[in-house]
Amino acid sequence: MRRADRLFQLVQLIRGRRLSTALWLAQRLEVSPRTVYRDVADLQHQGVPIEGEAGVGYRMGSGFELPPLMFSVDEARALVASVRMAQGWQDPAMARASQAALGKILSVLPPAARAAAQSMALYAPPATLEPALQAHLQTLREAVHAHHRVQLHYRDAHGQATERTVRPLGCFFWGSVWTLACWCEQRHDFRSFRLDRIASLQVHSDAPFSDEAGKALADYLRTAAPPGTLERLTGGG
Repeated sequence: MRRADRLFQLVQLIRGRRLSTALWLAQRLEVSPRTVYRDVADLQHQGVPIEGEAGVGYRMGSGFELPPLMFSVDEARALVASVRMAQGWQDPAMARASQAALGKILSVLPPAARAAAQSMALYAPPATLEPALQAHLQTLREAVHAHHRVQLHYRDAHGQATERTVRPLGCFFWGSVWTLACWCEQRHDFRSFRLDRIASLQVHSDAPFSDEAGKALADYLRTAAPPGTLERLTGGG
């Protein structure tokens, strides 16, 4: 990889995350951490507002913009594949948004690249989620974004009914089922609930919760998520 290309990719990686360690950046760029330190220092010297330092991590300062990106044929094909595979497991609103976003991306590609991406022979079956599960997924996804507490009426694997008030932190897809990661206000601990076992739910929008140390998504990923979850979600960072 040419150094100019590596510097451009380095900027893209840093601006795409809240905080990136030199080790994670080095792994993604296939270089040594020392090379990352040197490249970051050169970019900072050129006026790129990269904040942070070695041993802590880097992030992009506010107000930094790059010209619109042009995708390669392989990148465009990857986007088409991702949308086709994901749509069957998303709620209807997110599936429509994914298709609309993909259309906008494809519309700015050169004709040959657009045709190559659209003709890729990789397809996924139609939506497989039940309507009730789709509705729960959309409601919970929106509750996570809005920081709204949710009351769950749930049945466990043995059919035992329970009722919980939770702080929803994130929806996770495990290849065949969706789960809700949350902070349970009854158990005072993190819990995961399968969406297909939720009988009903109510969103409490009157008193949004705030992130608290020890109860946030980052804490769940560090302490309660299945092994390897953090690495899969962040690419190893």
